Amino acid sequence: MSFDTDDAMVKKFILASLLFGLVGMLVGVILALQLAFWPANLDLPWTTFGRLRPLHTNAVIFAFTGNFIFAAIYYSLPRLTKTPMWSPVLSQIHFWGWQAIILSAAISLPLGFTQTHEYAELVWPIDIAITVIWVVFAINFFGTVLTRKVKHMYVAIWFYMSMVITIAVLHIFNNLALPATLTRSYPIYAGMTDALVQWWYGHNAVGFLLTTPILGIMYYFLPKSVNRPVFSYRLSIIHFWALVFIYIWAGPHHLLWSGLPDWAQTLGMVFSIMLIAPSWGGMLNGLLTLRGAWDRLRTDPIVKFWAVGVSFYGMSTFEGPMMSIRAVNSLSHYTDWTIGHVHGGALGWVGMAAFACFYYVIPKVWKTTLHSVSLATAHFWLATVGIVFYIVAMWASGITQGLMWRAVDEGGQLQYGNFMDTVLQLMPFYWIRLVGGLMYLSGLLVMLYNVARTIQTAGSAERAPTPALAK
Repeated sequence: MSFDTDDAMVKKFILASLLFGLVGMLVGVILALQLAFWPANLDLPWTTFGRLRPLHTNAVIFAFTGNFIFAAIYYSLPRLTKTPMWSPVLSQIHFWGWQAIILSAAISLPLGFTQTHEYAELVWPIDIAITVIWVVFAINFFGTVLTRKVKHMYVAIWFYMSMVITIAVLHIFNNLALPATLTRSYPIYAGMTDALVQWWYGHNAVGFLLTTPILGIMYYFLPKSVNRPVFSYRLSIIHFWALVFIYIWAGPHHLLWSGLPDWAQTLGMVFSIMLIAPSWGGMLNGLLTLRGAWDRLRTDPIVKFWAVGVSFYGMSTFEGPMMSIRAVNSLSHYTDWTIGHVHGGALGWVGMAAFACFYYVIPKVWKTTLHSVSLATAHFWLATVGIVFYIVAMWASGITQGLMWRAVDEGGQLQYGNFMDTVLQLMPFYWIRLVGGLMYLSGLLVMLYNVARTIQTAGSAERAPTPALAK
């Protein structure tokens, strides 16, 4: 059965993802330097931590990860449905519209235009643009699904659908506001309600943008990468339905020890703990898919990235529920421990999955072979060691913060009443984090060079297959 896979669109999303990934991670390294060495703020309003931090999070989540997800969907969906994307015109509108949104965020955030909601800082005109482009993508996505040439919908499509539907609902309801000027608006919610809606959005933006579509990508690309069937298709179905049902209720765990009613806090905590079951079911399904292919772990960087990425998924989805328990949360909340947890998921799980996917897809869509397996392996080690340095430093920093903040002297007074007492103790951990971030960024630079050299070979005389990646 022949059909147009439109790999040109896949190429565009891949290149955009890598470009914005470089920008987002570079800004992250600058922020790490600013926390360890305050003059790096440059004493300019546009380069302060408060302006650059939302630029970093938006670039990594929506620019790097968003374009990665779209690249993977545009590659896998036509192959799963045996039909081309429903509308090439909508595909083009989607791509260029999404990049325009990213550029508008890159300009507006350093200028200080924000609505001050975590992961939803963009001002209302940009929010409307996001809604329009997301609808364009949704029409194209579901049009492709409805015109598919095969009756069965592989489980990856279900994970993709959960993202398309849920992110639309989250984005619209969290950003309901009354515009006052072109760059300012007032949310329709107030007080604790605003906080609850925000973290219903914030946590599920992680769940349905950084988790479910990446799992769909895992269920398609991991078996393809090792040329083996998924370990248990039945488990993948259970994984999907359990995850999407439970995840949506976990947001209130961000508001423990707040003015939120106790029953709502407890609900968030209970559902967060329940998330361990489906999450680890998915992790084990991924790792067990590698059975019979573990020998390739020595030679194939794609398998290395998948093995470590799926392991980080398991670790992060255990750590998060543990941090939602009130006794643990009383120590961890507002500390760097949370920062370590977030980056373990974002860079350890999503980043590694993206790199594995790109190393698999790029030679195929450019119809060539990877320039250097050795460079891909070097990238793997830089990324792995870098993220380990990062999260271990943040674990140590966060626990130090929590213990110092709650320490009291014999008279019942705070032992460390001066904020600077804590800050000075954290400086060594911040420098270690900077080293880890630099290593991760260096790995991405190695990948960019490797990819550029790979693309250069496209269209030239056919090269001999690279041994480790030829299977």
